[in-house]
Amino acid sequence: MPDAARSGLRALPHMEALADFCTRLAPADLPDRVTARTKSHLLDTLGAALAGTRSTEFRRVRALAALGGATPLLASQQRTGPRDAALVNGVAAHVFELDDAGGCDHTGAVVLPALLAALPSCDTPVSGADLICALTAGYEVGRSVLDASGGYGAHNGAGWHSTGTCGTLAAAAAVSRLRGYDSVLFRHAITLATSFSSGLWAFNHDGSQAKKVHAGRAAEGGLLAADLAAAGFCGPSQVFEDVWGGFFRTFVRDAGRPEEFSAGLGTNWKIERASLKPYAACRGAHSAIDAVSDILTETDRKADAIASIDLRLSPFLMDMCGRARLDTLAGAQMSLGYALAALLIFGRVDLEQYSTAARSDPRIAAFLGRIHFHPDPQMSQMAEPEVTVTFADNNSRTATVPRATGSSERPMSDAAIRAKFDSLASMALPAERVAGLAEFIGALEGRADCRNLPELLVSDEPEAPVFL
Repeated sequence: MPDAARSGLRALPHMEALADFCTRLAPADLPDRVTARTKSHLLDTLGAALAGTRSTEFRRVRALAALGGATPLLASQQRTGPRDAALVNGVAAHVFELDDAGGCDHTGAVVLPALLAALPSCDTPVSGADLICALTAGYEVGRSVLDASGGYGAHNGAGWHSTGTCGTLAAAAAVSRLRGYDSVLFRHAITLATSFSSGLWAFNHDGSQAKKVHAGRAAEGGLLAADLAAAGFCGPSQVFEDVWGGFFRTFVRDAGRPEEFSAGLGTNWKIERASLKPYAACRGAHSAIDAVSDILTETDRKADAIASIDLRLSPFLMDMCGRARLDTLAGAQMSLGYALAALLIFGRVDLEQYSTAARSDPRIAAFLGRIHFHPDPQMSQMAEPEVTVTFADNNSRTATVPRATGSSERPMSDAAIRAKFDSLASMALPAERVAGLAEFIGALEGRADCRNLPELLVSDEPEAPVFL
């Protein structure tokens, strides 16, 4: 049976509904809680990105950019073209695993660099409220595409890193809303962006730095798609149908669930499903960190009383986070075992606990021997691990944290969000600039024009050394 007959072209109305919703999205449509949430994610992503300028990966990618344009690069006086800026700054936003998760997956690190690259070229003022709408549109599209692809488990389980694949569409959506595209132009940008979707999980087998580029490439690709749509390019109208070469059949080998594009528009805000990250580890490790911390608090015991930790977890999580590769920062941040060892040896799981010195601490290797993984095929793919802590006196306690700290169910406090931002942003900017930036974002919805936001992120200070 021909592909078009099988599909009945059923996806297009749902995509049209999503495009129409995003293009019409106005500040008055956003509940106060969504506005506040979006601002928190914006501030958090800025902090992660500024800290990321201290990474080897950021500086190596920056060296490849064509300098001499007008678009600022983070924490320096260097400038380049918009798409190179989206790429380079996107690498900074994701490189230290401190950006948000639970969207496309890492929506903030994809959407914000694309917007920062697009802002300076806007011909008319962009109000802070409209910037918030553009960010919100990016989160709406990124998560909707992932949901339509069967969700995180199906899409990523097939080997694709959704930050790079679905995130490209999120970036295209955010830029399109920023520029005021109509529904047709918006849809062309989204469908064009599918041709720039990429990102494989192969990095997970050896701690490769390839993952660190995925968010930047998605930001760059989304901006390019929006540029092409404005230049008159048409996107493939059947890319979300069940056709050969379609998005769903390519990435998840089935017809997808395109009805997710229009599900809950204006009621179930996708940014409320995203999470901030208090720990500098892959999000897959966060629930276990919380579980161990909770057990120690509830039992009023110290880390040195722990004899062993056993984790019953899904094979999917085991494949993602079950290895201990500590020779690289990327490998350590994908290790659930290292995250727990760092928590119990150092008392924290911040970026500093992933330094070369921390990873080389002999106490880490010793404690890793007390952590045991038990993959359970009966557990659902996305289930959080069941953590059993056994103490030296043979008493034990078991806990599971369904939603980790930073989620809607277990939110970080405003003070904790600000403290994280101050700590990270100060790795690249002087204290007075960090405070001013936080003030700018705090009052964002009332600002008449925020095209100067990228200028607040540059610095003429001597560049700080690479974080090792």
